[in-house]
Amino acid sequence: MAAISASEERDDGGDLLLWVLIWGELAAFGVLLTGYVVMSMLHPESFALAKLHLAPRLAGFNTVVLLASSWQAALAASSQGKPRRQRLFLLGAACLGFLFVALKFAEYGSEWAATGDQNLQTFFELYFLITGFHLAHVAFVASLLVLAAIRLERSAIVTLTTIWHVIDIVWLVMFPLIYLS
Repeated sequence: MAAISASEERDDGGDLLLWVLIWGELAAFGVLLTGYVVMSMLHPESFALAKLHLAPRLAGFNTVVLLASSWQAALAASSQGKPRRQRLFLLGAACLGFLFVALKFAEYGSEWAATGDQNLQTFFELYFLITGFHLAHVAFVASLLVLAAIRLERSAIVTLTTIWHVIDIVWLVMFPLIYLS
């Protein structure tokens, strides 16, 4: 009987669970973004007016923050065997994720005043639902990245950094759709 190397060893379903989670998240955001697109086509004037209350420059800066965080996460995942570096990269990714959260709350503060306008209500309900759902993901996974930095378990790092990249991909679709279209 041949010995099985560590790289050939099966993951006991962890990969399958990760892919189910990823596709579930993409489906949820896909439904939300599809609803946004449909409503923007049904109410183009009110959506255009509502977008004037957004802060695309701040959202653009937040995109750079999230991409830098993703880069840190990728470095953590590729630094296997170097625990100090992995911890620093995971903490860097988490800190940038928390910066994203703080900047998003600052952005929400400037946009909240416009929610009282009845003509803009549909846009802002969808906007806060979609971006808030994304924001909850960023805050939660950033917290998990901190925990992963403490424990440094390879499977957790791979899982969390993969999910982190999916969250970034979702934002890279949301940003131009909501802020730039």
